Amino acid sequence: MKLLVTGATGKFGTKVVETLLKTVPANQLAVSVRNPEKAKDLQARGVEVRHGDFDVPKTLDSAFAGVDRLLIISADGDNETRIRQHANAVEAAERAGVRFIAYTSIANAQESKNLFAPAHKPTEAAIKKTGIPYSFLRNNWYLENEIPSIQGVLAGAPWVTSAGNGKVGWALQQDYAEAAAAVLSGNGHENTIYELSGKPLTQEELVSILGDVLGKEVPIQQVDDATYADIMKAAGIQDFVIPILVDIQKSIRQDSLNVASHDFEKILGRPATPIKEALTQIVNGITQHK
Repeated sequence: MKLLVTGATGKFGTKVVETLLKTVPANQLAVSVRNPEKAKDLQARGVEVRHGDFDVPKTLDSAFAGVDRLLIISADGDNETRIRQHANAVEAAERAGVRFIAYTSIANAQESKNLFAPAHKPTEAAIKKTGIPYSFLRNNWYLENEIPSIQGVLAGAPWVTSAGNGKVGWALQQDYAEAAAAVLSGNGHENTIYELSGKPLTQEELVSILGDVLGKEVPIQQVDDATYADIMKAAGIQDFVIPILVDIQKSIRQDSLNVASHDFEKILGRPATPIKEALTQIVNGITQHK
């Protein structure tokens, strides 16, 4: 049984591979990466490192050869790029005769108005069309996405948001990674869709818990999108990133990430790490790296 993880040197992919190595023999695990140099440490541990570039389909043919179970970690980039790259990966999986595809998607992918959903809808459809058994891991939102805001709070700034009362099902990347590893290496996940979400919270609720962790009241500044953009610009965020950040706030305000689910329990036998514990981990991580 050969398992393969794409994008295995990224932040998320690294966590998935490390989780798999706790239960799966290294010689049953392969990774597909754009730059094999970055995966030398995995190779040294007995993991098969293969060169696979989502923009060069023929590399995927050799990367996916002989693979039984495949985890496609969604690529980075704009929606158009991601749709093309994901299609290349799905087609290569079909050509290689892969027997199971797990794919990291987004909350409520088919109906979502989230700005990232347009990359996931066609990918889910393409995987279904192959007829290969699949599992869609509809990850909500990484709590790590909030690290810049948490760093700002630690430096004395207020929490700034234009997300209104929209709720988000934040969870740690590690929780999502453990779910992906369990689905890739486990049984009984054929043709499943998992909505992976922590308990949905508003910005106020999250910031209140962050205040508990820090032992101080954290001021929150609810602004409109234009003001949010101005504040981001003043904070030194690059111009091309600002519209994306504004769109994320808008997506949250429209409740695109307000998905309550107990699917972590279905896969892991436990819910996502409680948010106070998760925030404590992140704050400790930031303060230790100073």
